[in-house]
Amino acid sequence: QVQLAESGGGRVQAGGSLRLSCAAIGRSFSSDAMGWFRRAPGKEQELVANISPGGGTTYYADSVKGRFTISRDNAKNMVYLQMNGLKPEDTAVYFCAAGDDYDYWGQGTQVTVSS
Repeated sequence: QVQLAESGGGRVQAGGSLRLSCAAIGRSFSSDAMGWFRRAPGKEQELVANISPGGGTTYYADSVKGRFTISRDNAKNMVYLQMNGLKPEDTAVYFCAAGDDYDYWGQGTQVTVSS
């Protein structure tokens, strides 16, 4: 069974940092792009960042550019999201996704940023 398992969410004050991790279990995604999405109450789901299979190409939403960094370790089947300078508007459930057309999704991890 293929699973994506996120960890690292929590509650921090504005300006703080968190590092999200996503472990892929059951298959390798080394040939697939992987991404982080978020869903906040009352807002549409947003692609926060994604990374190419080899890690050489990344994309960031304008709202997180310069603050978030996506990375991956294909040997460990992991993808990470380093989040610095967190703002209250970053509060959301963060999801890891992978595969063609993001066929596989994790359960999500809650990030809460207080002002």
